[in-house]
Amino acid sequence: MTNNKLIYIASPYAGDIERNTAFAIDACRYCITQGHTPVAPHLLYTRMLDDADPAQREIGLELGYRLLEHADELWVCGERISPGMAAEIAEADRLGIPVRGVGTIEILMGSEMLQDMAVSPSGGMEMVMR
Repeated sequence: MTNNKLIYIASPYAGDIERNTAFAIDACRYCITQGHTPVAPHLLYTRMLDDADPAQREIGLELGYRLLEHADELWVCGERISPGMAAEIAEADRLGIPVRGVGTIEILMGSEMLQDMAVSPSGGMEMVMR
């Protein structure tokens, strides 16, 4: 993959967790179609920690900030910014990490492209006709 960046995916989690999780997965898929490597801490740490427990939520946020330190960009996915996302944006700004907004339509249409992509023999991603 050319110009492969590590992209920190920020999207809502709380509320409709099932729907928000599916959207975060779509955002990661979209990121992959763009030739980048996504990292979505809210998909990872909520599997190990209880997001409803304030102490465990704080641990999850701190672990996410540690990952953010290594990201090339933070993508704000969707049109709604949750309090957790706002904190991630502020941390990215503090660290000097570029922040990019990516709309819902762009993500949903782009993530569908993953179905039409395959790994080439050289290890890169390429479009395939089905």
